[in-house]
Amino acid sequence: MQNLDELYEMVLDRKNNPKKGSYTDYLFTKGLDKILKKVGEEATEVIVASKNPDKPRGDDELVYESADLLYHLCVLWAQQGVSFDQIKKELAKREGLMSQFKDRPEIKDL
Repeated sequence: MQNLDELYEMVLDRKNNPKKGSYTDYLFTKGLDKILKKVGEEATEVIVASKNPDKPRGDDELVYESADLLYHLCVLWAQQGVSFDQIKKELAKREGLMSQFKDRPEIKDL
């Protein structure tokens, strides 16, 4: 079973040591705009999979699309020079903070 650390490291390795013909190499070759387009598409597919009662893959649709989104996020992070450790540190800084904001008034005017 692959974990997110391993996935990110594989993507980073493919960026630094391209494997011609691979999908990961294709994304890095096409560049940031293509990677961003794919992240957007996959995020949308996660939403649709969550809301669509007639999922083509049944109950696994959300799992399938979530895996796609996580992969494309790893590609984006590698492209932009963001490490997975940076993401984990940011998440760790937020641990326990939500309870501090539960009584915060709703923002009504953006």
